[in-house]
Amino acid sequence: MTSIGDVASARRQSRARLDRLYRRYSSWLEARLRRRYGADAEDIVQDAWLKIAPLEATLDIRHPKAFLLTLATNLARSRGRQADRRYELLELNMTPGAAGHAGGQAEALELEELILGLPQPLRDVFVLSRFVGLTNLQISEQLGISPKTVEGRMTKALAHCAAQLRR
Repeated sequence: MTSIGDVASARRQSRARLDRLYRRYSSWLEARLRRRYGADAEDIVQDAWLKIAPLEATLDIRHPKAFLLTLATNLARSRGRQADRRYELLELNMTPGAAGHAGGQAEALELEELILGLPQPLRDVFVLSRFVGLTNLQISEQLGISPKTVEGRMTKALAHCAAQLRR
């Protein structure tokens, strides 16, 4: 039978493990994510630690760097998908039938400003993907860059747009 003292001791040990993990890898994780996601890195790191905190006691993390980077990357992709959904909603409001919809023009202008605010390489990839409908391979052939570069630029473009939409 487990006593209250055993439960409290287990919680303290779990918090101590999480604290050690945080102190050891937090700066490393943020630096890695900053190269990939820019200004959104801080938010992604915070989300990652919030996701880990309640699970840490049940996890046996053998490769902390790989675990943390994978978790953070998945969170960033999830943010990108959420931003995609917002764009789809905005695009729906840009259709001719929705032009008379109250706020539709304002949303269309917001979307236009958001896209024009992207750095040129990111904007090119974003427009070719979302508005022209090209695949990553087609975009890479058209722009003379690798499909991996297309994917990276698209991820950065989505992260940038998501950050702007949160403001």
